[in-house]
Amino acid sequence: MDWESAAHRLAASIAIRPESRWYAPLATTPRHQFVPRWWARDTEAGGKPVWVLRDGAADPEQWLRTAYSDSTLVTRVGSQHADHADPGRSLVRGSDRYSTSSSTLPSLVLLMYRSGCITDRSRVLVTTGSGYGTALACARLGDDQVTSVDVDPYLVSAARQRLAGTGHHPRLEVCDLTKELPHGSYDRIISTVSVPAVPVSWLEALAPGGRLVTTLARTGLIIVADKNSGGGASGYVAPEPAGFMSTRHGEDYDSPLTDDAPGWQHARHAEGETSTGRYPLTYVPDTWELRSTLELTLPGIEYRQHIADDGSRTVYMLHPDGSWARATAPTRHELPTVHQGGPSRLWDELDRIRTWLVVDGDLPVRGAAVTISPNGAVAISRKGWTATVG
Repeated sequence: MDWESAAHRLAASIAIRPESRWYAPLATTPRHQFVPRWWARDTEAGGKPVWVLRDGAADPEQWLRTAYSDSTLVTRVGSQHADHADPGRSLVRGSDRYSTSSSTLPSLVLLMYRSGCITDRSRVLVTTGSGYGTALACARLGDDQVTSVDVDPYLVSAARQRLAGTGHHPRLEVCDLTKELPHGSYDRIISTVSVPAVPVSWLEALAPGGRLVTTLARTGLIIVADKNSGGGASGYVAPEPAGFMSTRHGEDYDSPLTDDAPGWQHARHAEGETSTGRYPLTYVPDTWELRSTLELTLPGIEYRQHIADDGSRTVYMLHPDGSWARATAPTRHELPTVHQGGPSRLWDELDRIRTWLVVDGDLPVRGAAVTISPNGAVAISRKGWTATVG
């Protein structure tokens, strides 16, 4: 397998300039060794979406092509790691079966690392996953400056073995990222897992002037912040969006509402208040700025959509407080008929945010200032607008 040529092509497409400090790590790190098997999205006959197991050794050409593409490779679905799945296995995809670990697309790993402004002397704490991002950090800095953590004991064990196979021996620890971190002082904490708020343990573990880079759960917001003398941190929302899996605290995430839960049934059939939406139909999870802004103003909304045989589309929203919304449009360009109810008017709030976008040309989350208090609360503000997480 000529992985070296493939790795150099990947480096040339991402780092671009050979003099980049990240070019050599990308060009010399065998990504395929960190992802010998993975779950791929597919569709069975009849249109049922499934996760299909791919085994690299069974198809070396596909393995090489996939491993050195700039794409995320899902390695764990629910509690089922691809390493442990039977050959030929497939899993039905659905709202109750999430990917729980992956090898993040290399360009996004690089974006997070570059946002951290890592220097040659930086002591970094990163997240493990497949171990590929850890290998890049080791190749850039040296093993002694890298600590890598994951909540999953198997992932840490597998990454340790695969890193050793590439000549790297950093510090790896099993750790819930939202709780106490491995003892030490870090110049950079860079998480390719999203968090609901900045853990206090991060602020305690950061060296004076140290930088943290993470994403906020259920948003596309990259938060970049430097520790200040008061024990908090200040910074900004990066201009680029990113989406990562949220932190989990055990084998799997807490079970979400299944599609047949009473709340979804109510959203599908209740009459509620009826109106006409201001704008053509949109599915919020597909739009990072809308999703991020709405999550900050009304956190916790779940979304579903359905396309009927006649081409009409319906979008559903459900909030933990019992609020719900249903919007249906016969075509992509027509205004939807909206039904909504509960303590909050979810579709009205969505239309209000879309009006900001029409009037101002962007949304306040883009380029917003970030202030993190010593207790981990994240305040995001811009143009007189503010929201606090945690």
